[in-house]
Amino acid sequence: MNGAGNRGNEHEALVAKPFANDRKSAATAARKFIIKSADIGEDVQKEVVDMAIAAFEKHNVEKDVAEYIKKEFNKKIDSN
Repeated sequence: MNGAGNRGNEHEALVAKPFANDRKSAATAARKFIIKSADIGEDVQKEVVDMAIAAFEKHNVEKDVAEYIKKEFNKKIDSN
């Protein structure tokens, strides 16, 4: 995949590994996600997936998940 992202019809699997402090069982340690289309690099895709996983592990309500992701992105942007 080039730096511009996956713009074709090919679907790419992204495997997310757990965070160091993740206490989930080995069965849930690796999850497979399908990125259908992306205009961002693979490194950023992985970061986004990891952020979404953390959000869903901490929150059950979609509004709270969205708020968590937004806050994390804002922290990342503000730190750059």
